[in-house]
Amino acid sequence: MLRWLSWALATWLVLTIGAVLLLRWVDPPTSAFMLRERTSSPLRYRWVDDANISPQLKVAVIAAEDQNFPAHFGFDLKSINDALADRQRGRRVRGASTISQQVAKNLFLWPQQSWLRKGLEAYFTVLIETLWPKQRILEVYLNVAEFGRGVFGVGAAADVYFHKRAARLNVYDAALLAAVLPSPKRMRVNAPSNYVRERQAWIVGQMRGLGGTALLKELD
Repeated sequence: MLRWLSWALATWLVLTIGAVLLLRWVDPPTSAFMLRERTSSPLRYRWVDDANISPQLKVAVIAAEDQNFPAHFGFDLKSINDALADRQRGRRVRGASTISQQVAKNLFLWPQQSWLRKGLEAYFTVLIETLWPKQRILEVYLNVAEFGRGVFGVGAAADVYFHKRAARLNVYDAALLAAVLPSPKRMRVNAPSNYVRERQAWIVGQMRGLGGTALLKELD
């Protein structure tokens, strides 16, 4: 039994580390979330290389989802502590997942919360942060994130919602896309609610405060 467990663990490590390392250079043709969604709605997805993604969108997503992204090692400990404090006070628990954690979940796992899922998410997050540069993490995130029902990645989102290439997204387009990321099936880019518009305006303000393209230089 011990020999079998050792073999199974070694196989798991080789397969998972190899897969993550390969994706440092090979663009993923799909993701676990896309495969799950494919059964319920038509899928729109088109990969866009980092050089062809608007810098405004990169800054908008960092501003909206993970402002400590350039500095942390995969986990935002302050946000985690704040979320735990909210839980103890009985408040609505805020999201504490970093961009790296969301990449791990979207590529390899499933959306339902469980201790197993969180453990695997942490494992893949460590691998991604160890084996990929920050620029690659953000590039993959922008290409596998869901921006609406069946709309995955900035290539499809820019085409479907704005009828333009991802490189031509302006600050307001970018902030609107980033605004729906917490719940892309409920919040809509093409019919934004007052809340989405307020969130868009907040993101634009945060983008200005973060310094725009100067922030992206920290990812190099």
